[in-house]
Amino acid sequence: MAYPVANRADITPLEDRLYHQFNDVSPLMNGTIPARPEAMMELPHPAQIVQVMSDAEIADKSDPVQRLPRQSAHYTQMVDHFLNVKISTEILRAIEAHFDRLQRYHKTLIKLQDK
Repeated sequence: MAYPVANRADITPLEDRLYHQFNDVSPLMNGTIPARPEAMMELPHPAQIVQVMSDAEIADKSDPVQRLPRQSAHYTQMVDHFLNVKISTEILRAIEAHFDRLQRYHKTLIKLQDK
């Protein structure tokens, strides 16, 4: 999505707003968290929306059979990085988000087996 701004000074407040808009839906893996704007401005309509992945790739990545193993690998890598490279609140937050997703994908896969 592209959100053009009239003034350069408008970029950071817009990025902060976008971060919190999307992070509230599903935690993002940013290194740092921008401050939540005091007054949450209304988001403009994006001037442009570009699909980066093909429909086939999106469908493949959405397949529960593929999601759980991929998420498990991400989680393992994040824990390894946390323990062996850098112990930080940013990495810990990412580990939490990956674990939440891992549990969600696990439940989805189990429901498929129950059918």
